[in-house]
Amino acid sequence: MLGKTKLNLLRFTNILVFFFSIGKREELFENLAVEIVVKMGDVGVSVAIGLIKVGVFFYDVISYPVYAILQRPWQKRRAMNKDRAYTVPTSDDELCYRGIQPVTELQVEFKRNKITTLREALDYAFKKYAEKKALGTRKILSEFDEVQKNGKVFKKYDMGDYSWITYAELDEMSLWFGRGLRVLGHEPKENLIIFSETRYEWLVCAAGAFRQSVAMCTLYATLGDDAVVHGINETEVRHIVTSHDLLPKLRTILPLCPKVTRVIYFGDQLKPTDVTGYKEGVVFTSFNEILDKGKKADYAAIKDVPPAPSDPAIIMYTSGSTGNPKGVILSHQNLVESVLAYSIVMQVRPNDVYLAYLPLAHVLELMAETIMLLYGLPMGYSTPLTMTDRSTKVKRGTPGDVSVLKPTLMPAVPLILDRIYKGILEKVAAQGKFIEALFQYGLEYKNKWYRRGWGTPICNWFVFRKIRALMGGRVRLIAAGGAPLPPDTHDFIRSALGCPVLQGYGLTESCGCATLMDVEDLSTGRVGAPLSVCDIKIVNWEEGNYRSSDKPNPRGEVIIGGNNIALGYYKNPEQTAQDFYEMDGKRWFRTGDIGEIERDGCLKIIDRKKDLVKLQFGEYVSLGKVEAELKVSPLVENLCLYGDPSRNNTVAIVSPSVRALREVAAKLGLPNDASVETLCQDQGVKAAVLEDLAATAKKAKLMRFEIPTAVHLTPDLWTPDSGLVTAAFKLKRRAVESRYLDDIRRMYA
Repeated sequence: MLGKTKLNLLRFTNILVFFFSIGKREELFENLAVEIVVKMGDVGVSVAIGLIKVGVFFYDVISYPVYAILQRPWQKRRAMNKDRAYTVPTSDDELCYRGIQPVTELQVEFKRNKITTLREALDYAFKKYAEKKALGTRKILSEFDEVQKNGKVFKKYDMGDYSWITYAELDEMSLWFGRGLRVLGHEPKENLIIFSETRYEWLVCAAGAFRQSVAMCTLYATLGDDAVVHGINETEVRHIVTSHDLLPKLRTILPLCPKVTRVIYFGDQLKPTDVTGYKEGVVFTSFNEILDKGKKADYAAIKDVPPAPSDPAIIMYTSGSTGNPKGVILSHQNLVESVLAYSIVMQVRPNDVYLAYLPLAHVLELMAETIMLLYGLPMGYSTPLTMTDRSTKVKRGTPGDVSVLKPTLMPAVPLILDRIYKGILEKVAAQGKFIEALFQYGLEYKNKWYRRGWGTPICNWFVFRKIRALMGGRVRLIAAGGAPLPPDTHDFIRSALGCPVLQGYGLTESCGCATLMDVEDLSTGRVGAPLSVCDIKIVNWEEGNYRSSDKPNPRGEVIIGGNNIALGYYKNPEQTAQDFYEMDGKRWFRTGDIGEIERDGCLKIIDRKKDLVKLQFGEYVSLGKVEAELKVSPLVENLCLYGDPSRNNTVAIVSPSVRALREVAAKLGLPNDASVETLCQDQGVKAAVLEDLAATAKKAKLMRFEIPTAVHLTPDLWTPDSGLVTAAFKLKRRAVESRYLDDIRRMYA
């Protein structure tokens, strides 16, 4: 019995918590215990953690039967091991998989009401949830300069509560915006560019455009000037929608866009918008003026023009990781069926609250916000600069957006989750060795039991409650996409925030929709089973030695087919013909990603055709896979791996974390006032970074030839403005290699 219990340890530091949790004595005991351990030094830390482990063991023995009855972990394990997809007959050099998913009430309602376009879907939501809160914006009361301890001055906001519009008001405003466009002479089927940050007006414009069969052409707010000019000129738009903050960027762009005649802009809460000094002949109209024109329009003369299911709803420009961004044409049918497929897995609840902060020009955020609208949920808008109490633009003592909104649902991309991961570890380490050791033990303990189907409520309360409070304290589900999520980060965020992190897979060309983990999936490193809207094929790729006949799991290029597949690339028939094709009554898209299908039908992305490098002795290195693993290192802000086919090793260009770099420098005895440029050139610092990368690689079980043997540190920040990453912060590999070509040659020399 005792041996079995050791294999089934259940809770963390429960005996200590029992004593500490009586009234205000909890904080007194915690502070006293930490102070004693700190004074005892490293030996004290080891002894204290050892005693905690003993206490955990005995409490687990006592509580095991109670928790077994309450939690029934065997049910969770059974759900984890269920089949999630089945094979569909196809040819010998490929395998086709289809997801096993139930039918939802939303799907039934859409079929009953014959809803086939986004215009009809939004009209359904606006009427059904008319009196509910829809879109919220935080009030900015004032902006001022705050002097930091180091003398630097930062702009800070003093902010109030959220101000909301209802679904009925959203319905009304979208109607006015669509008709306001028509008053200005904008014709149905004519493209409209939206070049703006994520905010409630963005969604109002989109809903208004859909009423008039106007295709919204989306551009990332962080795109470079050349990419913005390319999108504007390719779509031949006359009208651009933008924001107060992005207007100055149009000063240099508009002279290069001869067809643009009008700019519609969103105002600022505090400052008037200056529209002087721009290209002559371009008229500037505020968002509110458009609403006013639509409100006063002659409805008999200007009637709504509803779109057909096959009409373009969105022309979404990609972030351009391999050259100029491509416009992906997404039809109303594409988007409606994709939203319904996602709704099956998301398990949205009536009292959920959504945090909206990712770019709406990215398909992940657009799909997520559309799902929230169809379920009648309130969505509060935020930015990374105001999200938490400690965000860079939040006044000291003023709560961040999550503290006010207290969201239950939020989206994320791996870059943001990696930063949360590193940020929490830094804060924990700053509290001393005992707290750090205690936290690490709690993390390992919780992860171990989570994978076995057990919850750890007391561990959650004692170790992780303050971390959970950083995100408002109510987050119950995070949906992650956009890039592979490292397993370490996945485990950490899931444990620290105490909620499932559902990793999905999709591309703009598939409406961001292909696979998604379900809440019963306790694994990491996978992206779930095919969603109901599409099938997934695994097709042989002989050059990379990936075959659908591989054992134990089939491997090959991932090809997606279904009603979620885009119509093609805007004005790019050659690329459309190369990447899209029709077969068996379905439209298919070749992703270029290499996947592996596991026993239960879930997909795991293991490689990418464009990222594969064959080294001198025939070993293949997946650059993207290795980069994802090495970015977990706290010393790394961003990283690009390079492999020369004529050599037998790889090298790395690293944009380091400045704070972590200074900690390394301090340990090496370097001056505190040394510049970042000086630290990046120091051989001792380089050796320390290389050693840390090797340790991180070993932990991730990378092969010897995948581990970089040399490193170049650069003080450059890799931002979209630098041209080294896309607007979605994906690596522009060729641009990085070109920028640091001389350094790459030196590393190999």
